Amino acid sequence: MQLFASQSFLLMSSASSFDFLLKPIFHHGFSASLHSVLLLSLLVLWVVSRVKKCGGDGSKETLRQTQVLWYKQTLACCFVVSAYNVVFCLLSYFYWYRSGWSANKLASLFDYAAKALAWGATCVYLHCQFADSGEQRRFPLLLRIWWGFYFSISSYFLVIDIVPSKKHVSFPIQRLVSDVFSAIIGLSLCIFGFLGRNEGEDFFLEEPLLNGYFSFSNGVEVSNKKGGDTVTPYSNAGLFSILTFSWMGPLIAVGNKKPLDLEDVPQLDSNDSVVGDFPNFRNRLESADREGSGVTSLKLVKALFLSAWKDILWTALFAFTYTVASYVGPYLIDTFVQHLNGKREYENEGYLLVAAFFVAKLVECVSLRLWLFKLKLGLRMRAVLVAMIYNKSLRLSCQSKQSHTIGEIINFMTVDAERVGGFSWHMHDTWLVLLQVALALVILYKTLGLASIVTLVATVLVMLANIPLGRMLENFQDKLMKSKDTRMKATSETLRNMRILKLQGWEMKFLSKIFGLRNVEEVWLKRFVYTNAMTSFVFWVAPSFVSVATFGACMLLGVPLESGKVLSALATFRILQEPIYDLPDTISMIAQTKVSLDRIASFLRLDDLQPDVIEKLPRGSSDIAIEIADGNFSWDLSSPSATLKDINLKVFHGMSVAVCGTVGSGKSSLLSCVLGELPKTSGMLKLCGTTAYVAQSPWIQSGKIVDNIIFGKEMDRDRYDKVLEACALKKDLEILSFGDQTVIGERGINLSGGQKQRIQIARALYQDADIYLFDDPFSAVDAHTGSHLFKEVLLNTLCSKTVIYVTHQVEFLPAADLILMMKDGRIVQAGKYNDILNSGTDFMELVGAHNKALSSLDNMEARSASERTMSEAEGAMGSTNGKLQKEENQGNESGNIDDAGPKGQLVQEEEREKGKVGFSVYWKYITTAYGGALVPLILLAQILFQIFQIGSNYWMAWGSPVSADVKPSVGSFTLIIVYLALEIASAFSIFARVMLLYTAGYKTATLIFKKMHSCIFCAPMSFFDSTPSGRILNRVSTDQSAVDLNIAYQVGEFAFSVIQLLGIIAVMSQVSWQIFIIFIPVIATCLWYQQYYMSSARELSRLVGVCKAPLIQHFAESILGATTIRSFDQEKRFQDTNMELTDSYSRPKFHVAGAREWLCFRLELLSSVTFAFSLFFLISLPGGVIDPTIAGLAVTYGLNLNILQVWVVWNICNMENTIVSVERILQYSSIPSEPALMIETNRPDRHWPYYGEVQIHDLQVRYAPHMPLVLRGLTCTFPGGLKTGIVGRTGSGKSTLIQTLFRIVEPTAGQIIIDGVNISLIGLHDLRSRLSIIPQEPTMFEGTIRSNLDPLEEYTDEQIWEALDKCQLGDRVRMKEGRLDSLVSESGENWSMGQRQLVCLGRVLLKKSKILVLDEATASVDTATDNLIQTTLREHFSDCTVITIAHRITSVLDSDMVLLLNHGLIEEYDSPSSLLENKSSSFAQLVAEYTVRSNSGFEKSDRIR
Repeated sequence: MQLFASQSFLLMSSASSFDFLLKPIFHHGFSASLHSVLLLSLLVLWVVSRVKKCGGDGSKETLRQTQVLWYKQTLACCFVVSAYNVVFCLLSYFYWYRSGWSANKLASLFDYAAKALAWGATCVYLHCQFADSGEQRRFPLLLRIWWGFYFSISSYFLVIDIVPSKKHVSFPIQRLVSDVFSAIIGLSLCIFGFLGRNEGEDFFLEEPLLNGYFSFSNGVEVSNKKGGDTVTPYSNAGLFSILTFSWMGPLIAVGNKKPLDLEDVPQLDSNDSVVGDFPNFRNRLESADREGSGVTSLKLVKALFLSAWKDILWTALFAFTYTVASYVGPYLIDTFVQHLNGKREYENEGYLLVAAFFVAKLVECVSLRLWLFKLKLGLRMRAVLVAMIYNKSLRLSCQSKQSHTIGEIINFMTVDAERVGGFSWHMHDTWLVLLQVALALVILYKTLGLASIVTLVATVLVMLANIPLGRMLENFQDKLMKSKDTRMKATSETLRNMRILKLQGWEMKFLSKIFGLRNVEEVWLKRFVYTNAMTSFVFWVAPSFVSVATFGACMLLGVPLESGKVLSALATFRILQEPIYDLPDTISMIAQTKVSLDRIASFLRLDDLQPDVIEKLPRGSSDIAIEIADGNFSWDLSSPSATLKDINLKVFHGMSVAVCGTVGSGKSSLLSCVLGELPKTSGMLKLCGTTAYVAQSPWIQSGKIVDNIIFGKEMDRDRYDKVLEACALKKDLEILSFGDQTVIGERGINLSGGQKQRIQIARALYQDADIYLFDDPFSAVDAHTGSHLFKEVLLNTLCSKTVIYVTHQVEFLPAADLILMMKDGRIVQAGKYNDILNSGTDFMELVGAHNKALSSLDNMEARSASERTMSEAEGAMGSTNGKLQKEENQGNESGNIDDAGPKGQLVQEEEREKGKVGFSVYWKYITTAYGGALVPLILLAQILFQIFQIGSNYWMAWGSPVSADVKPSVGSFTLIIVYLALEIASAFSIFARVMLLYTAGYKTATLIFKKMHSCIFCAPMSFFDSTPSGRILNRVSTDQSAVDLNIAYQVGEFAFSVIQLLGIIAVMSQVSWQIFIIFIPVIATCLWYQQYYMSSARELSRLVGVCKAPLIQHFAESILGATTIRSFDQEKRFQDTNMELTDSYSRPKFHVAGAREWLCFRLELLSSVTFAFSLFFLISLPGGVIDPTIAGLAVTYGLNLNILQVWVVWNICNMENTIVSVERILQYSSIPSEPALMIETNRPDRHWPYYGEVQIHDLQVRYAPHMPLVLRGLTCTFPGGLKTGIVGRTGSGKSTLIQTLFRIVEPTAGQIIIDGVNISLIGLHDLRSRLSIIPQEPTMFEGTIRSNLDPLEEYTDEQIWEALDKCQLGDRVRMKEGRLDSLVSESGENWSMGQRQLVCLGRVLLKKSKILVLDEATASVDTATDNLIQTTLREHFSDCTVITIAHRITSVLDSDMVLLLNHGLIEEYDSPSSLLENKSSSFAQLVAEYTVRSNSGFEKSDRIR
């Protein structure tokens, strides 16, 4: 360290021959010599170590792995000493070069140079020896001796300095400061060197690749465990580590070496985890709502405050300290200018002023960083609100759920909870504004007297201007959120039903609907951003307005404007700008947060499921499993007619109960009532035992098949295998590449309908419940599988359980102990099969319809010979083709299904860019709007603003006298007028800037939105199959919101901060160019830190985006499957999973905050050192060398140097973090598109298809390049105008063939030709609009009956009514109040499954296409309705090609041709009569099996006890 010699003023009795020991030249010479010896010794040590390393035995299997404790702190101390001496060496050289040399000065210069080199060499040596695990256990003896000696001589020089100061002898103050610092550094190094020890015991790595390794960093052990298994070092960090954020060092170091993954990010501490925090918050909220009046915004705020009050108080303390420290600089500027002007009140005043400035900056830096980091409590607020919303969504009643769609509920989580968490940044702003204004007024009163009153008035006026702006912002924000909710609701529904939209060719219509909703949203967005622009303008101009008013008042009141006072006032106005500038943000955030809190509170006030619907009895306490007495239940409590009326039912343990009835009779509602889902209006319902439920629409979670089956239970392999056997899943799992480890896509997208249903049944069986409720589970599987399931599941596995099953298949009724016949919400008949068969007409009608369907089998045998001969002739070629094809592909059946490519999971991990965000992303963003033409205009406006601002301040400083006895350069009137003109010019510049910036941002957001949505809607179906909707929703909600509201501001802030920093550099360079000696290396160091930090921060920011999608997806899936989750009593497990996913999302966000403060602390520290050096340089200059006014102006700007320097680097980082949203949106703006919707050069004739003949040639299909073939070379012809039935086991490829016909899946090889036109060569809309389909899963959209039947608005009301009458829905729709405009809720939840299927029938009746496809279209209806649909189709589609996929054999028996598929191959293709004549044919065996089952039914005796 710098060792200044002290003049010998000590009273000594020693001989004069020792006086030289006190002379400065001896001290510098002695110090330089010692440091030269140290430098030489380090060089020798380095050479020896290199020789040893080269000559050592490299084959040693053991390597000592230790790391010296305090290594980083030691290295930092050595670096600081070296840097300090480099700076002093350069400054001394320049200063003495002008003032002349002497022996003493040369010795000092040599001393500084030797110390800089020696301590620099020490840094290099330490880094080489100890940066990685080394062999040495302690620091070298030479270094430890040197550090002890260095401390001794530093202490000696300090004593020499202190003794004369006590005698009031004058000496340079820098000696005392330097020697104190040297002594402290020496003491620290002694502690590190002598008391430091190794962390942990030595151990040897016998087999390093097997055993792993341990490294030590900063005394914190980091094992070879993944980061995801360790708790964040923050939880046990020491005071020094917390103050300097050193606990973030290990993670940032890892991120600098490789791209961070989630497992690298440590777990949250229990205090920051939602798992630990949520119970406390819930208890606080419950105690706030003791009276039970419902959750309000105020109660939510109270609960949030009480659950985090300690952190809130800490942040308040840090905010207070920061605010007070930030006003020290303006308070001292006048004194500093007077000091430079020669007015000094006491000796060494300048050094004390520099020390005061520096200490204030350090306090400001530390308190600000701790304040902002402590605002991580916003993460906790968000997390507990998400948990609260999730838990509420699992308890919502049916009526409440209808009032809020899934999209809206997701918005509560992704937007509203996020915004409430974000408010923590602004929570102290309201009282901080008052504190900052009060401190400003104190300073201004000291400098300007009564004129400060005008400052107060002007400030209050500016703040009052916020009131109308704040109200407007709140109003626009509310409208913007509501319009966004509506758009998200439509987007969510559209994504869920994208398959049906593409099949029908409706996707562009729904895209235009979303664009229409976005247009409404953009109206409010435009108003919001332009109001924000006006707010920004007002408050950028506010400091100018306040300063003009204040200086004008000074002129009128006769207050003398001296340059020191002016500069002090200007510095105060600049700090006052912060609260005034932040105030609109605060008001906007308060408005937005209030809206969000109101929305969340209103959601939490919604009605839950009635807790008293079911009276649950202890398990085994009663012989009766289910008892309902005089039960009346209604989905809509306000409706006069109940859904279920006068229900009386007793079900004993072990009974099987079948529920049957026509479509819409109340069968599913009866099961819902037993589950407690259906609100009770009167009566009694008792339940004894646990329940398991199988829904009519399969609910499958994204994830592995095995996880869907065990559903939270422990794995019991025996039970698991039995369940797979009973549910006929073993063969399916063998076919799948990954078996039961196969990842299921969203909503089971990569499974057939039958497979999804059987996985559902397996899930219920594995739970081993007491009561099983099946809602028509056998309709989605083929006859053989249905028989197997009924025998193995209901008659065998569940023979001793209580089972209630809804079914449309009459053959399953005889096995029931009790049959309930439902009609219009009542049980009209109840009893055993034979008893009720003769006791009423309703059941007889149902059975009669079944028998009528069976009679078609006999008719098949009675066909005329000519018909049979003709059909045989027509089918001969197809049959031969099928057999040949089977023989050719036999090898494939037993071997691998697909050898063409690697097998893989359908759902891959979310794509995440790694490394630096490419310049192309920025370029695309800034050039999207108007080709980037506004960008140079925005920059020009900001540059002009900066020039006018600096010019106005320079004018005021130059035009004001340094003191009262100096004549001013210009008159006071001229001074104020010119200042006013410059401020008006700057106001115009800032107005142009904000308007142009927000215009560019708004335009860019609208264009990016349209491009992304157009690409998504044109994407192939495979994209939606392999991409969970949560990923898409994340981009269209969170990322789009960032583009709408934040990114333009962030990019602008970066550019503006750079321009402001260049302005400050220009002003400070006017003082003296020597400042660059330290300024340039500091800037270089800052940029190095930014690069070092950015690699980690960038990946953490991306992880935040990636971790959000699983949370949204789980949220959406849970809401859809809430009934199933509740029926299995799994709410707690799902709530825990939600909290784990929330913590996974919070983990990278927490460490993003930590990394940000880690960087900012270091940058501010460097900036504060730069500022202190500048001040030290200014006071060291001889009087008259520099104009005090200009020096004061430089200091005024320099006060903001640390903030601005950090702001520039932080804006670089923040911009890159937020631009990730653009990067993610651009990913989805370049999705490979489907083939063209229309090909103008190859459009089919307007009347095509003419006959409906479908020719298939060697068709091969796979769902993705990494997936196996599903169809493996089909060749056949579907004759035009005839009915073709397609049958086969579940998973044989039936639905895939239909998807290929519609080109939902493009053929891998082969072709399909319809009436001479190759469908692969025409536009998709030309194809799909000419075909009709009734899909396997009936779909209805939120809207009206009219919009569901005719979304393209092509037909008249008369045509729609005609179609409704044909599909037997006309009377039911006429009964509704709105008739065709009757509301349909989300996904058609207020219509039964069968009714939804009839609506799909109505759509095809309207369309009247030449080719009609029925994909298991009658699976969800009873036999009578099935017969009705078949009759309707025969009547209205007699001359059309009808392709039918059905599990009910009767649905395909009257077909002209039957195609039987097996494992993606044609097994048989012929007329039904020909296939039935050949008793060995697979089709004949299917029919025989169905006939036997249907005629005999399953009797009670079939049960295996």
